[in-house]
Amino acid sequence: MSHTPPAGPATLADGVRFAFGTLTVLPARLTRWDRPAARAGMLCAPLAGLAVGLLAAGLGAGLLLAGAGPLLAAVATAAVPAALTRGLHLDGLADTADGLGSGKPAEDALRIMKQSDIGPFGVITLVLVLFAQVAALAELYGQGWAQGALAAVAAAAAARLALTLASRAGVPPARPEGLGAAVAGVVPRGAALAVVTVVALGCAAAALPLGPAAAVRQLVAVLAALAVSELLLRRCVSRFGGVTGDVFGALAETAATTALVVLTLG
Repeated sequence: MSHTPPAGPATLADGVRFAFGTLTVLPARLTRWDRPAARAGMLCAPLAGLAVGLLAAGLGAGLLLAGAGPLLAAVATAAVPAALTRGLHLDGLADTADGLGSGKPAEDALRIMKQSDIGPFGVITLVLVLFAQVAALAELYGQGWAQGALAAVAAAAAARLALTLASRAGVPPARPEGLGAAVAGVVPRGAALAVVTVVALGCAAAALPLGPAAAVRQLVAVLAALAVSELLLRRCVSRFGGVTGDVFGALAETAATTALVVLTLG
């Protein structure tokens, strides 16, 4: 990976490589690590979510159609995003929970988040979040393979869409180094809102074959996921002084879980 910023604006290909290279373990040769590439990459983040969601949905729906029960399909679906991120988002969720729960000043809380071990707040949060994801997916797969598959895709897309929003102008980094510093404030607000509109409407359109109510539920789930992740983002910025890579992981998992839970309602 080259850290020498090439001249000129980033291309769509640069953005796709940045998004897949930083947010997944899928093959993507990261050739640029500069602000233009980061901007393009965070605008393309939902594409990485779409790929992860499709792979997760494919495994879960495939198991269900092969005769497995909804619970096993749900566990497999939840495992795919963890595997395709090397567990980094879950690790970020646990570290952020430890930092927020520590009650210590920002500098000390950030130090706690950088430690390799996981504290009690992190463990409890991981257990509850994973249980919530599996329980929601199992309920949705119980309604049919299509409902579970669409939920998996929407949750993964919403998770990365939350990262696009968290990279908008005005959101500062908590540290001068790391992924948070690389992407903090790189996305213009108007561009972030445009991506939100496209992804939210796309998720709703994907559910139209199941009926208008399903489409509305998908739209509401994505918007609710963004609303809850925004609350967490504001809390982290207030508590830590900005965002870090761990915070981004926490936002992604929070958005995905919220989307899944909302899809089980109504």
